[in-house]
Amino acid sequence: MRTSRKQLASLTWDALCEAFPESECTLDNDTPERLAIRGILSAQCTDTRVNLTCRDLFGKYPDMKGLSEASEEEIGEIIRPCGLHKAKSRSVSEFSKLFVNEWGGKVPTDINELMKCPGVGKKIANLIVGEIYQIPAIVVDTHCKRVMKRIGITDNDDPIKVEADLNKVFPEETWISLGHKAVDLGRSYCDARNPKCDICPLTDFCKKRIKK
Repeated sequence: MRTSRKQLASLTWDALCEAFPESECTLDNDTPERLAIRGILSAQCTDTRVNLTCRDLFGKYPDMKGLSEASEEEIGEIIRPCGLHKAKSRSVSEFSKLFVNEWGGKVPTDINELMKCPGVGKKIANLIVGEIYQIPAIVVDTHCKRVMKRIGITDNDDPIKVEADLNKVFPEETWISLGHKAVDLGRSYCDARNPKCDICPLTDFCKKRIKK
């Protein structure tokens, strides 16, 4: 009998909860605005590197006003280890200016408002509202996209379409944690090149499991 995507989602959630009960965001989360900036810097960079780099960034600019007054070049030199430093320095600069001058010193709850900032796409906006305000949102990164496609819950590669597919079959109350658990699965078992299908906790129902 063919397993529906809703059934696959239920099996997936149960297996992920058993395998990764403690999954959480691995970016440091001291203040909402700093978490948002870490999210911006996390594109194509490890959370560990972002956390280390931000100690230097916030050590020099402990508040958003100071950061908003810094030049993109000054910011870029500090965040260079995160990669894509020119684009990211512009995003960090713009975010701090919006925070100080337009948002009244508060990170918005509205995803579309957040996405006015260059470098803040849907993934980062979802991370911000989910982690800061506990508003249900799924962070679809490369790990999440890969594992959900292999499991058979989506056929899409576009993160926006993947998110829409997941929203249809996973309950809202799972959305924030789901992204973190999917990342843990991708890192621990569902590697892009060498998946450990023989010991993966989802192997019994994953559509793309490699049989050995």
